[in-house]
Amino acid sequence: MDEILEVLEKDARIRPEEIAKMLGKSTKFVKSAIKKYEKQGIIVKYKTLINKELLKEDRRRVRALIEVSVIPQKNLGFDYLAERIYKFPEVQSSYLVSGTYDLLLVVEGDDIHTVANFVAEKLAPMENVRATVTHFLLKKYKEDGDILKFRKENRRIAISY
Repeated sequence: MDEILEVLEKDARIRPEEIAKMLGKSTKFVKSAIKKYEKQGIIVKYKTLINKELLKEDRRRVRALIEVSVIPQKNLGFDYLAERIYKFPEVQSSYLVSGTYDLLLVVEGDDIHTVANFVAEKLAPMENVRATVTHFLLKKYKEDGDILKFRKENRRIAISY
């Protein structure tokens, strides 16, 4: 991967002038390369990683990993079904994977029931969907290579018998 992309992947807020200095290139060259990557769709968007565990919101959205087994359609393969599935607004990410299941989805909803209803009413009844397995995410320790910090919680009292 290109050095400029490696730097941006680690910190999207770094300015082209800083990248140029780090890599020994001109600022004009770096800005031009970034524009080219954006135009080609190599750089899709710039994103902020938020540690939602530290937010003081009463209501947190629920996330789940859903494994989906499908029957690929003749002449269309997995891509056609994957596209139909990832167009649902509840689906945050979608991956074709090897193993027992074919697709791995990251789904988000207001609560467990929202996610369960998505699976029961939208995903599972779809033609060519054979099976699903849902795993609710309970706690996030690390995301995109970054370790997330947590509030200090009261320690549990040790119980002995």
